[in-house]
Amino acid sequence: MGGPDSKIFDEVLSDALESGATNVLVDMADISWVNSTGLGILIAGHRTLSLKGGVLKLLHVSKRIESLLMVTKLNTLFESYDDESQAIASFSP
Repeated sequence: MGGPDSKIFDEVLSDALESGATNVLVDMADISWVNSTGLGILIAGHRTLSLKGGVLKLLHVSKRIESLLMVTKLNTLFESYDDESQAIASFSP
């Protein structure tokens, strides 16, 4: 997620936020790498959702991206799931 991909992701996430979404699950199954732009978009989305009382969570994070999240300590900011059903259920109070 970087370059043209990050612009598309930013637009999709912005549209979801503008439509009133408060909980967002980002499926990263087809994402092999995230650069600083992609991380910035995830962090901004998380912050915006937090201010609305919501949360942004990640699904199907690759080992490579998981390592990046650990090094940057962003693994403490984002909940990550391998199972979509469990991820969706985690949004329930």
